[in-house]
Amino acid sequence: MTHPVTLQSFIAGRWVGTRAATPLPSAVNGQTVCHTHEEALDFGEALTFARGTGAGSLLAMDFQQRAARLKALAAYLLEHKESLYALSRHTGATRNDSWIDIEGGAGTLYAYARVGANDLPSGNLIHEGPGIPLGKQGRFAGTHILVPRGGVAVHINAFNFPIWGLLEKFAPSFLAGMPCIAKPASATSYLTEAMVRLLNDSGLLPAGALQLVIGGTGDLLDRLNGSDVVTFTGSADTAARLKVRPNLIANSVPFNTEADSLNCAILAPDVSPDDDEFELFAKEVAREMTVKVGQKCTAIRRVIVPRRHMEAMAERIAARLAKVVAGDPAAEGVTMGALASRAQLADVSERVERLLRAGAMRYDTRAFAPRGEGVEHGAFFAPTLLVCQNGWANDAVHDVEAFGPVSTLMPFDDVDEALALAARGQGSLVTTLATRDTAIAARAVPRLAASHGRVHILEREAAVESTGHGSPLPVLKHGGPGRAGGGEELGGVRAVMHYLQRAAVQGSPTMLSAVTGEYMRGAAVQEEPLHPFRKWYEDLRIGDSLLTHRRTVSEADIVNFGGVSGDYFYMHFDEMAARNTQFGQRIAHGYFVLSAAAGLFVSPGPGPVLANYGLDSLRFVKPVAIGDTIQARLTCKRKIDRPTKKDQQPQGVVAWDVQVLNQHGELVASYDILTLVRKRPD
Repeated sequence: MTHPVTLQSFIAGRWVGTRAATPLPSAVNGQTVCHTHEEALDFGEALTFARGTGAGSLLAMDFQQRAARLKALAAYLLEHKESLYALSRHTGATRNDSWIDIEGGAGTLYAYARVGANDLPSGNLIHEGPGIPLGKQGRFAGTHILVPRGGVAVHINAFNFPIWGLLEKFAPSFLAGMPCIAKPASATSYLTEAMVRLLNDSGLLPAGALQLVIGGTGDLLDRLNGSDVVTFTGSADTAARLKVRPNLIANSVPFNTEADSLNCAILAPDVSPDDDEFELFAKEVAREMTVKVGQKCTAIRRVIVPRRHMEAMAERIAARLAKVVAGDPAAEGVTMGALASRAQLADVSERVERLLRAGAMRYDTRAFAPRGEGVEHGAFFAPTLLVCQNGWANDAVHDVEAFGPVSTLMPFDDVDEALALAARGQGSLVTTLATRDTAIAARAVPRLAASHGRVHILEREAAVESTGHGSPLPVLKHGGPGRAGGGEELGGVRAVMHYLQRAAVQGSPTMLSAVTGEYMRGAAVQEEPLHPFRKWYEDLRIGDSLLTHRRTVSEADIVNFGGVSGDYFYMHFDEMAARNTQFGQRIAHGYFVLSAAAGLFVSPGPGPVLANYGLDSLRFVKPVAIGDTIQARLTCKRKIDRPTKKDQQPQGVVAWDVQVLNQHGELVASYDILTLVRKRPD
């Protein structure tokens, strides 16, 4: 793929921009990589296209189909990743840095494809059940649903992760059926533009699902309405300016902020220099200082250690930093690249000077000589470990963030002081606690969680598999309180729900079942001569139901089940002991009741039902005694379509509502059974 000299925006299905504007230099050697474009964009057109064509193409698919499309897009990106790696070098990133951005971005698409396939229903409505009875006669109930908002997601991203930064927002909004307009930071926007071109060239991207803005956002935010969403990653100062735009406030447009913060790492007092955790801690700090040249919103900025270990920890970290080789990522042996731009170099330098003026000191002042041709024109900055002897008296170390390879070491005398120093950051994305002591972890983590979005416990057992302090994961929440922006991203299905609208719905169980596509007890059912287990997946309807014949439980049933299962619990076999309990008599095994119920409702011959693979929401509501008679009602509750896999029969998932009743019509057991059901053969 040949990258254009002038970057282009992708608006309303076409590439816009031919006249060169601002040059974007390489972070490595200062040479111009490309230019932004001069042409102004029509954001009214962009929004109209997103709300019409974009929403229409996305909602023509359901959650399951959009999940499959994300998986295909991820595979396409990985097939063409080398063109992105070649360009990523100019952002100052090494191959390892770029792996986080490029393959981490594709991995996030894969992760949300799994979320959609495993956690979301067919269709475009999520039922947040269970239903809630609101009347005494069972004729009036309520529940909650989540539906597409009908608006546009505007994603504003920082310069440090030009690919992952967009894809981690795009994936959940795409899955939710919400078209998006992405605005990357200009300094590294050439890499974002290259990635969007790949997505568009794949033929897999639905029309209008993703638009790209190179340059400023103009009046875009002033055109949004209450159905839209803005997400922002970057500095807290910029977020504070954007979120108070009068139009956003007037229309209550959700504005999700993930801001840089002064994350910390704490070495607990139980860890000594001879422990594995001591070295693991030093390794984690050094890694967070140098990966992406410390340009991560999750990087460790404050290193809080016991006073008696200050010098030993400083030496360990400095020894690791001394092995770092900075320079052109294309040069042999280079392990750390450059900051994203000369402007970023000036900003980091100025902030380090502020920290030094406030009383911090450089621990190591060895010479810094980046490798490679033209690096004197690049944006290289030496890994810098600062030491602050009094974290209480120095506000700057808790307030001034140098967004580069810079961390400040400070001492504490007891755990409470360490936790208080951590809280001086006024809200952070993540913290690491290194300890072997479970009591310290149990005491410290709840306090740390109050001011941090994620708490990473570092010790030798988890270290073997740990993804580390600085890696947000698609399945876990990313975001933090206070200075970190108060927002939330990722977190599996939670992120998808940020782009959906929640509504309460009230009505009869029959109406609620029709709306949600999920059977609610009390709703009308369909009873037919054909057993529900004899129906193909396509032929099953929500509410298809079977009321079984009856079975009376005998003492022989209990004795035989105990013999087969080995469960001789006294409640089932000791008449005198059982008489002294709240039940007053021997009762049947709960799992016998389940087994007997299955015997009542199962159709034993070969048919569409392939397997039962689990139970949900099992409750034994009332005991079953010897002589009681049970009956089961089986009702089709929920259907989830599944794409056909290689070497697998076409099938879907069917959840069945099961009620086991006694001779008085009282509920004795309640659960959902999950089955795989074949689709009708071609």
